[in-house]
Amino acid sequence: MKALELACLLLIIVPQVVLGTHDVYIVTMEGEPVVSYRGGVEGFPATAIDLDEDMDITSEAVTSYSLHLRRYHDKLLDSLLVEGTYEKLYSYHHLINGFAVHMSPLQAEFLRKAPGVKHVERDMKIQKLTTHTPQFLGLPTGVWPTGGGFDRAGEDVVIGFVDSGIYPQHPSFSAHKTDPFGPVPHYKGKCEMDPVTRRSFCNGKIVGAQHFAKAAIAAGAFNPDVDFASPLDGDGHGSHTAAIAAGNNGIPVRMHGHEFGKASGMAPRARIAVYKVLYRLFGGYVSDVVAAIDQAVQDGVDILNLSVGPNSPPTATRTTFLNPFDAALLSAVKAGVFVAQAAGNGGPFPKTLVSFSPWITTVAAGVDDRRYKNHLVLGNGKLLPGLGVSPATHENKSFSLISAADALLGSSATKYSALDCQRPELLNKRKIQGKILLCGYSFNYISGTASIKKVSETARSLGAAGFIVAVENSYPGTKFDPVPVSMPGILITDVSRTKGKDLIDYYNSSTIRDWAGRATTFQATAAIADGLAPTLYNSAPQVALFSSRGPDVKDFSFQDADVLKPDILAPGNLIWAAWAPNGTDEANYAGEGFAMVSGTSMAAPHIAGIAALIKQKNPKWSPSAIKSALMTTSNTLDKGSHPLRAQQYSTSEIMTLTRATPFDYGSGAVNPKAALDPGLVLDATHQDYITFLCSIPDVEHSEVSNITGSTCSSSSKVQQRPYDLNIPSITISQLRGTQTVKRTVTSVAAEAETYTIMTRMSPEIALEVSPPALTVLPGASREITATLTARSVTGTYSFGEITMKGNRGHLVRIPVVAMGFK
Repeated sequence: MKALELACLLLIIVPQVVLGTHDVYIVTMEGEPVVSYRGGVEGFPATAIDLDEDMDITSEAVTSYSLHLRRYHDKLLDSLLVEGTYEKLYSYHHLINGFAVHMSPLQAEFLRKAPGVKHVERDMKIQKLTTHTPQFLGLPTGVWPTGGGFDRAGEDVVIGFVDSGIYPQHPSFSAHKTDPFGPVPHYKGKCEMDPVTRRSFCNGKIVGAQHFAKAAIAAGAFNPDVDFASPLDGDGHGSHTAAIAAGNNGIPVRMHGHEFGKASGMAPRARIAVYKVLYRLFGGYVSDVVAAIDQAVQDGVDILNLSVGPNSPPTATRTTFLNPFDAALLSAVKAGVFVAQAAGNGGPFPKTLVSFSPWITTVAAGVDDRRYKNHLVLGNGKLLPGLGVSPATHENKSFSLISAADALLGSSATKYSALDCQRPELLNKRKIQGKILLCGYSFNYISGTASIKKVSETARSLGAAGFIVAVENSYPGTKFDPVPVSMPGILITDVSRTKGKDLIDYYNSSTIRDWAGRATTFQATAAIADGLAPTLYNSAPQVALFSSRGPDVKDFSFQDADVLKPDILAPGNLIWAAWAPNGTDEANYAGEGFAMVSGTSMAAPHIAGIAALIKQKNPKWSPSAIKSALMTTSNTLDKGSHPLRAQQYSTSEIMTLTRATPFDYGSGAVNPKAALDPGLVLDATHQDYITFLCSIPDVEHSEVSNITGSTCSSSSKVQQRPYDLNIPSITISQLRGTQTVKRTVTSVAAEAETYTIMTRMSPEIALEVSPPALTVLPGASREITATLTARSVTGTYSFGEITMKGNRGHLVRIPVVAMGFK
């Protein structure tokens, strides 16, 4: 059908379009984007560059071809859709050739059939995947000195944060108390002005600051009074992640008159480029994220940190690896940008990952060696463990206990959930004064309408000597974190268990009541210990309970993929870092300058910052080489030299520890010092990733072409299997009989080295590798062949590894995962 006939058809259906519900759609077009355009359009020279070259985004070739693509998008829409019935939000031209448009489903269906249109997909929402760690990871002594010290660690490397913005006044991002920051010639990003103060968000440390909200506005989700139409962080999440990766070194973490140490980013001299896509109440939209990623790569970032992910696997494509979000990241990797993404917070359950593709470094969250614990001493001598980063009760003395239920002002107060101790006006100050207030824990804490911080404020305003929050009912997905408070306070999380039940039984048996059940005398007493100092443990790291687990899935029906995910484990539990005082993401830190929060959101920027240190030392390394260096040098033993363990639920939903597997931690826990000198790397090119996509069963070659813009060779499915991709892991979800897998290793060492190759595997699978030893010259590559044979069919995965031990001290590990079938 010709364009004119299509336009006439649309005129007939316009009344339905205008009245119908509109959605945001991402449209990909025929023709190469800037990053991969090698010529062919008359009048427009090639713009694609090789990996070891830097693209000049200001060149006439790039600007003219970008304008050509934008005009082509506009011309198509103008010729097919009636003016005023749609709104084009973004033109994507750098990483993918396409655009985002707000239109009706009928118009979307109509556009799918238009000439030049390859793929139309409805937008979907994304979610947040929500110190001491430099010391825990050995950066101050083992890594920073090799780069000139902390005051040069990450120098001139730009990390882009696709997140909730930044609070630029925070000392973690200050440019005043450090050596002056010079210009970064390769970065061309812009800085928005604060609409209120009229000051730039940039200061030398922060080199770029932009916000993206067109899809959110079109969807009717954006409220400028709450969400800030600027890069300002109204959530706290973005400031926290930026500080973890690249915050200034030696920033005192002060709260409630106590200093909890000094904070530092992994790469304290790296620059920060802000791309705000997350907002307070609703999260964000993929089309805004794709626009941010496209802009970040065009601007010249070196590293991308994504503490965001989709709400579920994409449904519009045959595989999780093919969607506009992952396609944009594939082009970012082609442009030389390393991408770290949070694994997700759906743990400890399997197949809960929201980061799927092998070109992305997917980061799981670990618990480091620092734990904040406290205890409560009852008047009967029993000691109850709990959580509370607080001072001890005055002079370590005991005080009488009073339950909020026994201090209510009037029976009508019960409808306000007064037992949560969030509203002091509902409680009797005369009764509470000088006693320890005993509060309940309801679903309001899970929903965010109640907080430990507010309990502390309530107890203080009522003159209490301290407070206890007792958890009598657990809710699915609850994670209890210690919260810093200014007065004695503790959270008892196991009230339904034996020890916790002692608290309620002791209080009830020691409280004298009248004939109507009203408390008249409070004889129960307790003392809260000092919980301000952390305890260090050797049983670290552990995989955090909430951290999403593998196997990776290749499609919406959750079939297993032949790709190991997550890739690596990094600290993500109780991480101290900068916070936006107006941040609303964590009610316990409202109004504070620092927060101690948990999530794979916190793990990803650890990897982004460490990747910046590797990039600083090896500026020509590809993103896949950096990923390989991180993975092959990681640890599978904890600080006590025991195998890594993962937090898990027991059958009775009590948290327990089990031996961790690669589906929990990927290749292992990050080892920054070793990653700077890995000896060997396993590299993969953009074409390797395309061949991988083309080899996935049931995926049409046309679909790969439509979304990535790259074509498959006719023999891709015959010559290649998904697990043949040259990545630093081997995963075969259906091992039938015997399979051979090849991997190519490349030396990045300064001298020749001879490696002895060893294997370890569960008995259900036989694993052999040849050759048994090899010598690799600097810059040279060698191939190894792994042969896997299914000995038995168990219906479960078997785990092992290939270890290459060099005579100059390098140790390279490749995890192996397989499930045998007949």
